[in-house]
Amino acid sequence: MANDVTTEQWTRYMTLVQRAQTLFARAQARATAKATGGEFSIVDVKSVTSAFLRVWAELAQRPADLWAFQANAVLKVSQAWMTAWTEPPPETDPAARDRRFRDPGWTADPLSRALRDSHLALEAATQDMLATLPKGTKEQLRVEFYTRQILSALSPSNILTLNPAARARLLETGGASLLDGLENLLDDLDRGKGRLDIATNDQTAFVVGRDLATTPGKVVFQNDMMQLIQYTPLTETQHARPLLFVPPWINKFYILDMREKNSLVRYALSRGHTVFVISWINPGPEHADRGFDAYMTNGPLAALDVIETATGARTVNILGFCIGGILVTATLAYLAARGEADRVGTATTLATMVDFTDVGEIGVFIDNDRVRALRQHMKDTGYLENYHLQDMFAMIRENDLVWSFHVMNYLMGRKPPAFDLLFWNSDSTRLPAAMLTWYLEKVYIENGLRQPGYLSLNGTPIALGRIETPFFVLATKEDHIAPWRSVYPTTGLLSGEVRFVLGGSGHIAGAINPPQEPPKYGYWTRDDAPETPEAWLAGARYTEGSWWPMWGDWLDAHCPEARVPARVPGEGALPALEDAPGSYVRMR
Repeated sequence: MANDVTTEQWTRYMTLVQRAQTLFARAQARATAKATGGEFSIVDVKSVTSAFLRVWAELAQRPADLWAFQANAVLKVSQAWMTAWTEPPPETDPAARDRRFRDPGWTADPLSRALRDSHLALEAATQDMLATLPKGTKEQLRVEFYTRQILSALSPSNILTLNPAARARLLETGGASLLDGLENLLDDLDRGKGRLDIATNDQTAFVVGRDLATTPGKVVFQNDMMQLIQYTPLTETQHARPLLFVPPWINKFYILDMREKNSLVRYALSRGHTVFVISWINPGPEHADRGFDAYMTNGPLAALDVIETATGARTVNILGFCIGGILVTATLAYLAARGEADRVGTATTLATMVDFTDVGEIGVFIDNDRVRALRQHMKDTGYLENYHLQDMFAMIRENDLVWSFHVMNYLMGRKPPAFDLLFWNSDSTRLPAAMLTWYLEKVYIENGLRQPGYLSLNGTPIALGRIETPFFVLATKEDHIAPWRSVYPTTGLLSGEVRFVLGGSGHIAGAINPPQEPPKYGYWTRDDAPETPEAWLAGARYTEGSWWPMWGDWLDAHCPEARVPARVPGEGALPALEDAPGSYVRMR
């Protein structure tokens, strides 16, 4: 039996080696093309190298500080090694709170403990050194960011021979985990066509329309940029004002309609709203010339007209998520400039920045040089491939979204579990050339939204200060994409009522935080809006549980009209075109 198993493993190994030769040759070709400028990369090696050279030049002029850093690093690493070998592990080991080192083997084994603690000591010493650099410069941001990337990559948890959990599994499985890990690696290279597309979820676990985006409804309108879905009511009467959801077009709309237990669409229906959702198309080369204003015209503006035709309601409540919230805010400024502010009764934005003074770590990827490189790249494609933004967002949370799956998939030889949010996160879309370059230049780099009259949409200058529509603004405390302190300035840019709420967790989990028992994340509120986010938080009140009911109450208070009989999609002025979730969302 043992010989049979060994023969089987050897045969499998040889098959994997042959497959690996083909895939690694393809991966090497991609890497060579990227290094020689033949393929676009979101990471600008030239600017990163320049940033490190400038910082090192500055440190060279401060030899005492450089020596102090080296001495501090050596001292901390030496202490970590000595402590691991001479002292018993504490009953409650603070280092075990780091997700990379949760396995008990890191504490029980002196060698593993020494490797772990010395690496953490090096990270801490490096952070102390980086803290001495001048703040607020691109060079400082890049050096801090990419130094962290290097240290995260060098963690002993990422190395098979140094990771006690991976070593134990290798022995436990008789080497099968190593073959499983190699097969997972090859699967990821194959799926990425030579690019390492690290699996973060079980791709077979969910089907859109069967497991996700299952709320009943109908597509009642479509153009070449979006489908408009109207959902089947869950109440006998509904608010007179319909509710329009505008999702981001970087991913699919069903972040708002995941499963029954965490669907914001279903929750709004349960509170008596007539819910419409925009489902954006996954653009191709034919959409290359579609700009930001085309998204506005063919998205929310078209939807407002369709909703009025379908329901007779001229005034609509609107909600935008992430870049969808930026589009919502810009659309309201456009309507205000044209004297049509009455088209929207209230606006809600989730995890949305409109002031880009401080964009956080995303700023290390975006500057005028990158936009020029993007424009050149998209001359041939007409769009930016979806994986570039996936890689960028993953690098911002590298230990959670890159290295944890490196350990699970390749060192442990396991498949990632089924997780609906990460499944959605991997179901991203392309971005058309005209929209992306305008957005990055005018909104991101030039911060044009906060400057009255600086930007024009469809030839109409816009100013956020003209918006008097009541606004509900949700930020999330651990958001790495739209940092909450950068969302807060919205409160000072709008002229009407602004309700600012700070949710727990991050960009996605903080927004998709349904009522549940026990509560998962809470939120902070305050009735006034001091000048700074720090002052706001200092006097804010914390509430345990979901922010959804509080938002629902706020929305109800701004819907003064009498309720109407429930509106059934397809039974109004517009016929149903197909069942929800529609065909656009299934475009890969």
